[in-house]
Amino acid sequence: MVIDRRSPVYVAGHRGLVGSAIWRRLEHDGFTHLIGATSAELDLRDRAATFAFLAEHRPAVVIDAAARVGGILANRDHPTEFLSDNLRIQVNLMDAALEVRTPRLLFLGSSCIYPKFAAQPIHESSLLTGELEPTNDAYAIAKIAGITQVQAVRRQYGLPWISAMPTNLYGPNDNFDLTSSHVLPALIRRFHDAKQADAPEVVLWGTGTPRREFLHVDDLADACLFLLENYDDPQTINVGVGEDVTIRELAELVARVVGYTGAIGNDLSKPDGTPRKLLDVSRLRALGWKPSTDLERGVASTYAWYLEHLRGEA
Repeated sequence: MVIDRRSPVYVAGHRGLVGSAIWRRLEHDGFTHLIGATSAELDLRDRAATFAFLAEHRPAVVIDAAARVGGILANRDHPTEFLSDNLRIQVNLMDAALEVRTPRLLFLGSSCIYPKFAAQPIHESSLLTGELEPTNDAYAIAKIAGITQVQAVRRQYGLPWISAMPTNLYGPNDNFDLTSSHVLPALIRRFHDAKQADAPEVVLWGTGTPRREFLHVDDLADACLFLLENYDDPQTINVGVGEDVTIRELAELVARVVGYTGAIGNDLSKPDGTPRKLLDVSRLRALGWKPSTDLERGVASTYAWYLEHLRGEA
């Protein structure tokens, strides 16, 4: 199902890490009618405003990359906002898209939807088979609700909407704030700051033994376009690289890229989170897609982007 490059395509959250990468990918592929709105221009938590926006633009494709996101600290400390904001964003956007009968919609979730102790690598069939990781269960429940809404629309209205679950993402336009960022950008920021300050040690949260998988956001954007043109199934589909590293290994890689030569310690009073979170990407591979950015090269390019934008961030 090749999408007409002249079709109106709405990328919700087009200024964020994921949305901006999808926007770049679509532009590169020749799409000429991309629609975006900043959160100041359109608050997707506002139901009436969201309905009016979709009614005005009537997109042929909606890509939902809009969400309230954050790392383990933000999720732990603000579960109410992570649940409420994400539920409202999703429900308003999908209800409005249904109202105008948007033919194609892609909902993007997160690998945190899966049970904390799911068998590794995590297959899509693991969804709702066990308890969630307590530090991000509110966010996970919101994303599970989004998957269910896609499936409900397919079942009731027959629209070919789909959902995809990316693994941990990183890349340009990431959030490098130390209190709300995910682990990889936080490590880039911390090792950079430590190098600048000539600090003798960088201390990691927890034991450093949890294993995580990391996908460059440009690879995710490529996968999104691929799925929109090649996937039509009610079951969500994993998007990842199929390989993982320990947090300690990741920290050592980031230190090497940044050029930090001090010690790396551990704060055992801080939580580890889920012990391992590696996605089974066999279904996506069988369709013919795989990522092209290896982790070290991706971290190096992300650090280069961070250095380039450091002045603006400061």
